Amino acid sequence: MLIKVIGSEGSCDSCETTMENLKIAVAEMGLDAQIEKITDLVEIVKLGIMTAPAILIDDLVLFPGQVPSVKQIKKTLAKLV
Repeated sequence: MLIKVIGSEGSCDSCETTMENLKIAVAEMGLDAQIEKITDLVEIVKLGIMTAPAILIDDLVLFPGQVPSVKQIKKTLAKLV
């Protein structure tokens, strides 16, 4: 499973928190997932994402403009796996 976290590099605390919560959720669920962080603005616009942070799984944009908790991420991932 490929999961992408959309956000800016360095100056976005919400993006960093989203990335950390995602890593924890994936580890706690024992999922075999590759996690990438997308920070290139051109690539983000091409994906059609206008608010950060966001999580992208199989072209499905999740939690745009939100910082999901580990519990929220796990609940959503459980529906997708």
